[in-house]
Amino acid sequence: MFYIAMVAPALLSYIIVIAYPVIFSIGLGFTEYNIFKPENTVFIGFKNYTRMFSDSTFWLAFRNNMFVVAVSVFGQIPLSFILAYLLYRKLVRFQNFFQAMVFLPMAISTIVIGLLWRNMFSPYGAVTSFIQWISGNPEFNFTWSLSTDTAMIPIGLVLIWMYTGFYMINFLANLQKLDSGIIEAAQIDGASEFNIFFRIVVPPLAGVILVNTILAIAGSLKGFDLIFAMTGGGPANKTIVLPIYMYRYAFTTRASDAYSFGSAISNVIVLISIILITLSNWLVKKLSPQEV
Repeated sequence: MFYIAMVAPALLSYIIVIAYPVIFSIGLGFTEYNIFKPENTVFIGFKNYTRMFSDSTFWLAFRNNMFVVAVSVFGQIPLSFILAYLLYRKLVRFQNFFQAMVFLPMAISTIVIGLLWRNMFSPYGAVTSFIQWISGNPEFNFTWSLSTDTAMIPIGLVLIWMYTGFYMINFLANLQKLDSGIIEAAQIDGASEFNIFFRIVVPPLAGVILVNTILAIAGSLKGFDLIFAMTGGGPANKTIVLPIYMYRYAFTTRASDAYSFGSAISNVIVLISIILITLSNWLVKKLSPQEV
């Protein structure tokens, strides 16, 4: 009874705050739910999903989300690992300052960062002024954020700048658990930094790489605030991602089925996240010489 009394509050909170909304959202995605007349809710099967998959905006949001996932997994993770290794091996000067500067973006509000970089990447912002000064061309305007072909590139750069520090700290904490004697022995035997990194450091940290990859994928698929603050999904929906796509239908439209269609979108986001995380887990186990 004592055990039940201790566990019950946390379990009840979990059911109310997490489990019930998730189950309710899954069920809602298969209905036509009118928030104004909930008694008129009817089961419509996969109609919301059929409508979603036939919408070109959904596929554009999906493509942009895969771009964000790629930037996170193949940009943030490798870069943060390399930076952590440089700090661990003391290959950079002013280590504390270097570490603080890389991690600093994590201490700033995401909305503030989005607005800051939106102004910097604007045609009259700091990036334009800097390039004008470097090139000597006062007529130059930086228009990547306004072009439908390049609008996602500034977002990718900001994502790398903002979140690399978080994964760097995670990698650094785990690097400090390694036996330094093995690295010293490898150095005595004439091993290069390249061989030390890939043959001694990377294999034991395969599990950490997997965890950080899972965090990066989950964060990429639920990321909303940074892109919304920078572009709002524009221009012409070219930077829209799935969370913004869901937000627009669920909370900014007056359609009677807005909540049920928004729930269907959220269910697809969760499904994509599960598939990508499972694939990452399988790949790490397949490529790692040790069991993760």
